[in-house]
Amino acid sequence: MPHYLPGRNPALVDVTRMSDIPIASVMGGAETMYFPAPREAAGRLPAAGRLHAGRLRWDEHDGVSELRASRPATAPSNGTRRVNWRSSEMKRHVLMAACVAAGLAMAAPAQAQDLTITNARIVVTPDQVIENGSIVVQGGRITSVSAGAPAQTVGQVINGAGMTAMAGFIDSHKHIRDSEDFAPQMRSLLEAGYTTILNGGGQGAQNLELSRRISSGTVLGPRVIPSNSINFRNTTPDQARAIVREMAQMGVMHTGEIAVTPEPAPPQSEIEVLKAIVDEGKKVGVQVNVHAVSSTAMVAAAEAGVTRLVHLPNKDWTSFDQASVVAQSGGIVSGLIAFGAPIIDRLSPAPAPVQFPKDNMPRFRDGKAWPEALAGANRDAKGRATGTEGGYTIVNARRIWDADPAHTTMAFSTDQNYDDLVVLEHELKSFSIVFSMRDIFQIMGPNSAKFVGLENEIGTLQPGKQADIILLSGNPTENIYGLLTNKVTILGGKVVVDKR
Repeated sequence: MPHYLPGRNPALVDVTRMSDIPIASVMGGAETMYFPAPREAAGRLPAAGRLHAGRLRWDEHDGVSELRASRPATAPSNGTRRVNWRSSEMKRHVLMAACVAAGLAMAAPAQAQDLTITNARIVVTPDQVIENGSIVVQGGRITSVSAGAPAQTVGQVINGAGMTAMAGFIDSHKHIRDSEDFAPQMRSLLEAGYTTILNGGGQGAQNLELSRRISSGTVLGPRVIPSNSINFRNTTPDQARAIVREMAQMGVMHTGEIAVTPEPAPPQSEIEVLKAIVDEGKKVGVQVNVHAVSSTAMVAAAEAGVTRLVHLPNKDWTSFDQASVVAQSGGIVSGLIAFGAPIIDRLSPAPAPVQFPKDNMPRFRDGKAWPEALAGANRDAKGRATGTEGGYTIVNARRIWDADPAHTTMAFSTDQNYDDLVVLEHELKSFSIVFSMRDIFQIMGPNSAKFVGLENEIGTLQPGKQADIILLSGNPTENIYGLLTNKVTILGGKVVVDKR
């Protein structure tokens, strides 16, 4: 990939571990991609650069080059692994995995650049705000954040006077689908300030293609992490394991939301399949994301080993003990705090998939009448939708947050497809009822980065991280409305939106 100097892309290490290949073989270019270069490179690599620090050697058999890698004692072992590099299927999986890990997980959709931001208020982390400072970006990464003027400027200089710089928004659960409006919809997300999206579901191959269109620069959009839905009902544990392995071979390292039965509780048959998915996911590096919208379902998923929970419970009040189970398991709940809150008379023009009539009537996120249209609506004894979801999620969010002294249990997601700024405002208004701006910064930044598995790369403006930066004309340290004023979006060091 052109976004890193050779050997500097951290995602390449993950590819080598997942695909059992020497790191030199995923550097790109004819000199490393074709034989005998990989065999020769394997012989030159120091032990620290080889798969699992294990022993590698290349063998010739009937004219076919094969890599034989001894497994370390800590890895599952069936002797040595033989990889036929003439196999078109193996090449497809390895190249797809390399493209996904290098091109989607960390690379920007356009070539990174050097730049300097001066005179801006900087939200470095939730606990560090510089009132007037500078940010220096080199090669797509933040190299310096300091008060006052920088020691030296590099590349394009952006005068951020009167603006606030903070990490680009991360949506840890949003469904991205192909359509004739795909490109303008991706542009809209960038303009709102989003730089990373975890695709919430759908078929892995199709999601890979959507993500590839962005990472290749064909479509300008935020970094979109692909996922693959698993319909685990009427599926055996062994079949579920096979699906997870196939996902990893494709390079899809997140499941879509796996919906467990919310009420009265997930049956044991679901739990057994879920445990198999979690166990296999740990083996091949696939993150398991579970849709658990009741407190009992949330606890059952956590006890099955799930640490990424999609959506707050909206069926009931979460107890202190139930919240503690999530916190003690290391779990994170991906927001959607405003799921049950109605939308009234809000403008949502194209390219947003959903528009609302201006008729002074409450609407659900799909534009239909609230509360009847609420997905899986809570109902009274007479079958009438109650709308109680709007209260459950807000109180439950705070309870789950308070269960963890480090406050890492809540992330940000929208799961909605009307106008991106209106969606952002809608979620933030519910968050602001029970969270301070400092806490909202943590939820939207480092916590959401952790949810998508990129906490070491994005979510704050600390040196060494990807330069995913937005410049707001408002002051988000005062209230949520400052977060709705994005003017500049920088993705991986590249200015992709500038509306100053």
